[in-house]
Amino acid sequence: MSQSTFNFDFLTLNGALQIIVYFAVLFACVKPLGGYMAKIYSGEKTLSGKILRPVEQVFYRLSGINPDSEMDWKIYCLSVLLFSFSGFILLYSLLRFQDILPLNPQNLPAISPDLAFNIAVSFITNTNWQSYGGESTLSYFSQMAGLTVQNFVSASVGMAVLIAVIRGFTRRNTDKIGNFWVDMLRGNLYILLPLSLLWAVLLGGQGVVQSFSHYVSADLAQAQIANTNTQQIAIGPVASQVAIKQLGTNGGGFFNANSAHPFENPTPFSNFLEMLAILLIPTSLCYTFGKMAGDVCQGVAVLAAMTVIFIPLFLFGLAQEQNGNPKFSALGINQQAGAEQAGGNMEGKETRFGIVNSTLWAAATTAASNGSVNSMHDSYTPLGGLVPMLLMKFGEVIYGGAGSGLYGMLVFVIITVFIAGLMVGRTPEYLGKKIQAYEIKMASLVILIPCITILFSTSIAVLTDAGNAGVLNGGAQGFSEILYAFTSATNNNGSAFAGLNANTPFYNIALGLCMLIGRFWIIVPILAIAGSLAAKNSVPPSVGTLPTHTPLFIAVLAGIVSIVGVLTFAPVLALGPVAEYFNMISVK
Repeated sequence: MSQSTFNFDFLTLNGALQIIVYFAVLFACVKPLGGYMAKIYSGEKTLSGKILRPVEQVFYRLSGINPDSEMDWKIYCLSVLLFSFSGFILLYSLLRFQDILPLNPQNLPAISPDLAFNIAVSFITNTNWQSYGGESTLSYFSQMAGLTVQNFVSASVGMAVLIAVIRGFTRRNTDKIGNFWVDMLRGNLYILLPLSLLWAVLLGGQGVVQSFSHYVSADLAQAQIANTNTQQIAIGPVASQVAIKQLGTNGGGFFNANSAHPFENPTPFSNFLEMLAILLIPTSLCYTFGKMAGDVCQGVAVLAAMTVIFIPLFLFGLAQEQNGNPKFSALGINQQAGAEQAGGNMEGKETRFGIVNSTLWAAATTAASNGSVNSMHDSYTPLGGLVPMLLMKFGEVIYGGAGSGLYGMLVFVIITVFIAGLMVGRTPEYLGKKIQAYEIKMASLVILIPCITILFSTSIAVLTDAGNAGVLNGGAQGFSEILYAFTSATNNNGSAFAGLNANTPFYNIALGLCMLIGRFWIIVPILAIAGSLAAKNSVPPSVGTLPTHTPLFIAVLAGIVSIVGVLTFAPVLALGPVAEYFNMISVK
């Protein structure tokens, strides 16, 4: 089949069943988990509340927090920034003094200043970009007390900001949008911790390692040229970190190979559990939004718009990988599916997962700002690699991170309501709140800042010797590696094209700055929108109000997200994956 042809011949019955089961289970969890989270953030009584409420009260007493005292958007924002900055200082210090801290059985040295800066920024921003090998760089203490802790709190920060935005829509004539410390604590205590405990047990049952022992020495099956007959096998407290890395849309792997490593993702069922965890909270938060807003249909409409964009892109990427690489065919390599092989482009993919589960993971992890991988994106076909890159360039709003994806999509909802309302002469309103100049200005900042950051930083990298020094491949592929890195960092995804040596002072600092901009320069205008909306009176719907839960609105919303993402980055995509695609199909 021609590489440029797109039909469903690439999809086998087995592959189709895997996809259907995954989405069936995922969407079946949306209502129960989303409803539960709505009750938690609304302070309603739940079964878990009876057990954990005393623990919550202990935290308030120890920290001197009054849970009944609420904040305006500026104090809420300042609390987010100060909390994140404190996390940065703590994690940076821990990494710099790793060599004298406990739980370091391999006696790993302290982390260099530029790498420690990059790691600390990466994990406080929920990016989890990794320009290092975890098993050869970080001690058990650094992994647990440093990275795993930030996996929890950075995810809960994103969820707290989303809840503040929802309150902006639901409250009226007030400057209060909640208490950050309460929202952050409840996200951890009632949602992330219980789910992570469940997932850690399930993953441990599948063989994901959980140990504090020294690395294991094993005899080699065959003698090597080097004067050794043994190899060192890295182990550690892996299951506990993998659980929250997936559920919190963090993505940072314990091992350098991330979830392609057999100790981090050993079986097809562990792969299913980890993929499910990637999208579980982002999709469920859409139902939480509808429930707290008093109109579940609004949350369903937003989820539908995300899915309308995600499914076609995933299937397109799957078709590219399953159709194979013409350069392999030119070398006489058989890429046809059969009883003994999956067929297609299996380069960089695990045979225990195959193409369907590899491309589904690649799409899910980049749509959800998770960033974990079970295959190497650098080895994908040009247009197959374009899909995860494009999903990030939409601003990580197609499901997106825990909380951050939905509040990013709500910005696009505001833009859509404004544009659609003006086009048809309807009043720009959403959930009873008038959308006016201030909201549009703040929403424009949210959309433009990441785009400008990606393009500007990529241009600097390709024009400097320091930026080009880490590129593995030349030409269009090398450009894609740089573009992917800055796209991933700015949109707080964390995945990499795997062909770029980013552990240099230039990339550690440049990517770290992009992560900070992509996280906090977005949160500030987002909370400003929340404060502005909360201060407004609620307007009852009228004949002039634009319906925002209809199939037409869903289509317009999906169209605007796609247009902004594609048109903004069309030139750079043409220089990278598109140019490489035409080079690939030119092979005779």
